[in-house]
Amino acid sequence: MPLILFNKPYQVMCQFSPHSTRATLADYLNIPDIYPAGRLDADSEGLLLLTDDGRLQHDISHPDHKQPKTYLAQVEGVPDAAALARLRSPLDLGDFVTQPCQARQIQSPEWLWPRDPPIRQRADKPTSWLAVTLAEGKNRQIRRMTATVGLPTLRLIRIAIGSFSLEKHPLWPGEWREVSPSEFK
Repeated sequence: MPLILFNKPYQVMCQFSPHSTRATLADYLNIPDIYPAGRLDADSEGLLLLTDDGRLQHDISHPDHKQPKTYLAQVEGVPDAAALARLRSPLDLGDFVTQPCQARQIQSPEWLWPRDPPIRQRADKPTSWLAVTLAEGKNRQIRRMTATVGLPTLRLIRIAIGSFSLEKHPLWPGEWREVSPSEFK
């Protein structure tokens, strides 16, 4: 029962079945009977865990298990203390209220790979980076959170799930490695 760490590239669909216009996980992983534990939308990049063990998949992805997930978000604008405080607090997104999370401004990560294609650059709009760690992960949640506080997300990368991180287990986009499922516990 393998546990696969995969760095999902930008615009790759988080599925094995064919897609009419985009690459899928099947274009990168030829391992029978594995499935993603959680998802990343096509516009997001970064760490994805895959396994053939249904129980482990549930332990990784289900919100009841509160696995922290850390994301780097490149946002348009520079956050002030009030915007960061709003991100950390429960935030009403209309259809649900987020749980409290960790959010802080960081320097541009030196170890991060360039995105292809690059994000749009506007001379009159500075960008900055946030590190956000949450235990939930609803569809487009971080993008919606940053937009709600006036900082639209330009690039989103999941860098950690539980004890696994792309800093500790460096992988370039499209690369993967097998780890022991016992490392997850």
